[in-house]
Amino acid sequence: MFKRKSKLKREYDERLRSLMVETRTEWEQAKIIEQHLDDYDQEVIIRRKIAESKHFYLYKEAKARKLGSE
Repeated sequence: MFKRKSKLKREYDERLRSLMVETRTEWEQAKIIEQHLDDYDQEVIIRRKIAESKHFYLYKEAKARKLGSE
């Protein structure tokens, strides 16, 4: 019974890590796009802020789960 819980935790922790990588690349791409714009485009700025918020939410979740200590 405890092995299943351990297996599920590892599975979800791995999924969290992959989501963090995905959101980090999405955030980086949004920053690059925003830097290359000549004019002020509110949609691009909003997309960057959303990507940044997602990444930091996942970061706080990973910190709460103590993923960095493994």
